[in-house]
Amino acid sequence: MQPGKILIVDDDVDVLRAARLLLKRHFEQVDFEKNPQKIPYLVTNFDYDVILLDMNFTRDLSSGKEGFEWLDRILDIKPDTAVVLFTAYGDVEMAVRAIKAGATDFVLKPWENEKLLATIQTAYDKRNAKQNKPIAVPTPGSTNMNIIGKSPAMLAIFDTISRVAATDANILILGENGTGKDLLARQIHAQSHRSNKPFVSVDLGAISENLFESELFGHVKGAFTDAREDRTGRFEEANGGTIFLDEIGNISIPLQAKLLTVLQNRYVTKVGSNKPIPIDVRLICATNRNIQHLATQQLFRQDLLYRINTIEIQLPALRERKEDIVLLAEHFLQVYRDKYKRPVNSLQDSLINQLEKYDWPGNIRELQHAIERAVILAQGKSLQPKDVFIKNNQNNDQPSDTGYNLEEMERNIITQAMKKCNGNITEAAKELGLSRAALYRRLEKYNI
Repeated sequence: MQPGKILIVDDDVDVLRAARLLLKRHFEQVDFEKNPQKIPYLVTNFDYDVILLDMNFTRDLSSGKEGFEWLDRILDIKPDTAVVLFTAYGDVEMAVRAIKAGATDFVLKPWENEKLLATIQTAYDKRNAKQNKPIAVPTPGSTNMNIIGKSPAMLAIFDTISRVAATDANILILGENGTGKDLLARQIHAQSHRSNKPFVSVDLGAISENLFESELFGHVKGAFTDAREDRTGRFEEANGGTIFLDEIGNISIPLQAKLLTVLQNRYVTKVGSNKPIPIDVRLICATNRNIQHLATQQLFRQDLLYRINTIEIQLPALRERKEDIVLLAEHFLQVYRDKYKRPVNSLQDSLINQLEKYDWPGNIRELQHAIERAVILAQGKSLQPKDVFIKNNQNNDQPSDTGYNLEEMERNIITQAMKKCNGNITEAAKELGLSRAALYRRLEKYNI
């Protein structure tokens, strides 16, 4: 019996039962789920080592399109999850395409028990090897390994968290992209009395207007054309815990009104139903926009703003917390040195000087990806200025923006990354410092 956590997702009850009976004799925890719509909640809130995913569900029984969609969702939420696909004999070519898109392996239906076990074991071992790195010890001035800082601005934020986390006060987190708003929300949840309940994260900027109510409040079977079964909304999933609404400044006035109604009444009504469902959630919101200005311009409801920002936390940009740059760089160096088994173990003084002078428009996310790339490509035991790919690095061959076609440059860089990674979307996205969804958009934009 191994300590691994396995999730099986298939709408065939017989398949679920047979696979679970086999795997639970070998792994400590084996969960199963018939409804793929619950995948985002399960992946967000439980750390599965391997997910065994069917490629075809009720919406489409043969094309595998749903399998690709759910594979993308899983890897967007947790890129290091090992996903093994269930597929029929006729779907082998499609499964091979899915491996290029980030799946770890596939198993043919009907399976041989020994083959299924061997495939799951291999996927588990690969994932375990990737995760087999020491947990970074919290440094002075950090609340955990993910939120690091010793600057006055961050110390003030840590103090605020310690005072408000235990309450149920609604919190609004403001800050530029890449400053760590999501991590801060998770840390608040972890320090609250709801920490053993779900933390549900919702990117409001990624939800279309016509799906907003269904996604957040749920729907009943038959509520609209594609509603083939009941669906639990994100608010109901978060019941008892915390719901994090990211990019709340991006939703329209009509949707703001619907959200305000739920927050005021503390219940949701599923699309197609008239039965109210009580909810008990702690609300944390975030945006990178100037929400006060939006309210002044009547683009954001003032009454909703009052509702969501009982406590307001402004996360500083990295350029405003220079004292934390080296601390963060050394943390990422340790993480990626261990992850990629590289001999790099220090930052040269000349590189430290360069990192501190750079403005980091992409904030912590840009620094993280710059260090990761440098660790992978560095040839020595110490990172030098030439190893770190940033715009003001005069030792790189990277040209300045002036006089160049930026779109053409981006297209060339993406093309090179795809070639280097042999068309593997997940690896190319990591190389470029993009999410899989962002890379897909650019591939479509440039017809690559």
